[in-house]
Amino acid sequence: MVILKLPEEIEKARASNRIVAEVLSEIRQKIKPGVKTRELDSLAQLLAEKRGAKPAFKGYRGFPHALCTSINEQVVHGMPSDRALEEGDIIGLDFGIYYKGFFGDAAITLPVGKINQKAARLIEVTRESLYNAIAQAQIGNRVGAISAAVQKKVEANGFSVVRDYVGHGIGKDLHEDPQIPNFGKKDRGIELKSGMILAIEPMVNENDFKVKVLPDGWTVVTADGGLSAHFEHSVAVTNNGPDILSKMN
Repeated sequence: MVILKLPEEIEKARASNRIVAEVLSEIRQKIKPGVKTRELDSLAQLLAEKRGAKPAFKGYRGFPHALCTSINEQVVHGMPSDRALEEGDIIGLDFGIYYKGFFGDAAITLPVGKINQKAARLIEVTRESLYNAIAQAQIGNRVGAISAAVQKKVEANGFSVVRDYVGHGIGKDLHEDPQIPNFGKKDRGIELKSGMILAIEPMVNENDFKVKVLPDGWTVVTADGGLSAHFEHSVAVTNNGPDILSKMN
């Protein structure tokens, strides 16, 4: 069931997502060779708690960390560890919080030092596909318009869209209806209505779209070992068009 939010509820969701944006903005300043992903996880939790928020992922279905740190071939749900970042890596940071009754959720992928041209292009295309998708979050469009916008951008640039994981509604629960695939036809899916809040999150692979889950039960990696990038914003569908609640400076 899709839950439509009242204007005052959207403002509460905005406050939650603003904290997510602030935390990710601070963490991105720490990304450099030699930093351990466990340190980033600890920082994310500290920054959230300083703002009176609770990390959303920690304990969710048993996930043990506040921050997802997905490096190189890791698509999503990467587990923080003592692994140190290396020059040339790319890292996806996915973070969510719960604050005063509403969840916030966003993700970014960043270079570690100097990266090669194809990795940089993968990051840029994934980010651009997110904003193309957000532009379709209009009243009267269908979910498929968001999906198709991602797929068109990604495949036109020679990359592939992950099929097994999708975006989602968000609000008083971290994952709500509707599911938002990153591939599909623009006239498919439910109609978008004012008051929906959607976590739109392209996951894009360098090569083939197939993925697998590592034995830890969480970390999703590309099946062929190629790179993967991930971006996400929580977006309200409004009478004035899409409203990015998790926008960062």
